[in-house]
Amino acid sequence: MPSPPRAPRGLARLALAAGTAALALPVVLAGLKSLLLVAVGLGGTGVTAAGVWWVLSRRGAVRVLAVALTVAAPVAVLLYYAHADLLWVVLTSIALWVLALTCGRAAMHGAGQAERRVRERPAPPPRSPFLIMNPRSGGGKVGRFGLKEKAEALGARVVLLDPDHPQDVAALARAAADEGADLLGVAGGDGTQALVAAVAAERGLPFLVISAGTRNHFAMDLGLDRENPAACLDALTDGVELRVDLGFVASRPFVNNVSFGAYAAVVQSPAYRDDKAGTILEMLPDLLTRRSGTQLTARAGATVLHEPQALLVSNNPYRTGDPAGLGRRDRLDTGTLGVLGVDVDNAAQAAALLMGPQAPGLTAFTTRQLVVTADAPEIEAGVDGEALVLSVPVRCEIRPGALRVRLPRDRPGVPVAGARLEWARLYTLALPVGRTTTRQPRSR
Repeated sequence: MPSPPRAPRGLARLALAAGTAALALPVVLAGLKSLLLVAVGLGGTGVTAAGVWWVLSRRGAVRVLAVALTVAAPVAVLLYYAHADLLWVVLTSIALWVLALTCGRAAMHGAGQAERRVRERPAPPPRSPFLIMNPRSGGGKVGRFGLKEKAEALGARVVLLDPDHPQDVAALARAAADEGADLLGVAGGDGTQALVAAVAAERGLPFLVISAGTRNHFAMDLGLDRENPAACLDALTDGVELRVDLGFVASRPFVNNVSFGAYAAVVQSPAYRDDKAGTILEMLPDLLTRRSGTQLTARAGATVLHEPQALLVSNNPYRTGDPAGLGRRDRLDTGTLGVLGVDVDNAAQAAALLMGPQAPGLTAFTTRQLVVTADAPEIEAGVDGEALVLSVPVRCEIRPGALRVRLPRDRPGVPVAGARLEWARLYTLALPVGRTTTRQPRSR
């Protein structure tokens, strides 16, 4: 068997050494007190999580007390460590553990754990590109980066939307395709991107994403430069093309996700736009304790989610095993929807959410199709951030490889997810390379 490269082997050894030191340091310096240190830390973390649940699910005096508890619990833990003269031990152990995890993930990635990326191919420059731009999107990025002028200088026909007079962007895109456009593109939010992307998929045309929105989640997962949307225009002269999936909910396209339940109900409120935090704190108690809101049921084959408080359906699954990359999708071509359901009824279940994807209050899976029903004829939904009301049953589905995306050849790319850390494999990587000897034939 070939030996691992020196860099991964060295990182693996460093990870094992740091992990061993992180575990040994409290035991050596604190003895039996080390068990109490762990118990106090876990207890404080659980109490803090429970306090956050009470802040969100209660009102009045209970909420005030919960805020105090949420602040007091971690402070009390730190004061206990300091009183026991072990605060430096705990902090050093945590730092060593972080070092062990960081080096361990890097070692496994360097040893061949990198994930496959979407395959791209060279693409010729379009002859007649058509772009739609929202001048208010992203706080005015279209004007600030001179996107209209730069696109026109590259031969594109540009339509600037008038925010005071809403236009049907899908109709504009279809008309442009009828007139001979051979590429459609959008500088705007993800909701507008999705509508025009569906037309591009319908007509078999390449689609250009210009990261001029506020959050640009779709652009981020395509590896585009979100800080400089003008760089996206390089795809008109030096571009590559790849195929990605497109999601649909009740026949409406989405490039990122659809949310149902608590969050979707909150964003429907007229007060949400002017006072997001106040609206959330006012509405969540009734939604989380099921005193208001619709009762949802989601079905995907034999999998059934009964009455989740929140349901997120995404165009390809989000990362779950990499805390640093939450909110990102490594792939946009798996041909599956990512489904995440949240069902939490008390403070203990809220604290258990700290377990991550394995928490009992979380259900995560992938599917090609999902049907959402409710105890009402209509339900609220957030489709790529836009608040809608949909008739039940609501069908969510994925259309694999439906969209041809045109991207600049030179772009930042999607940061690689940390490889899954397997300590047994890490130990194998760290083993010294054995020397092999060749026997010399005996002389006669």
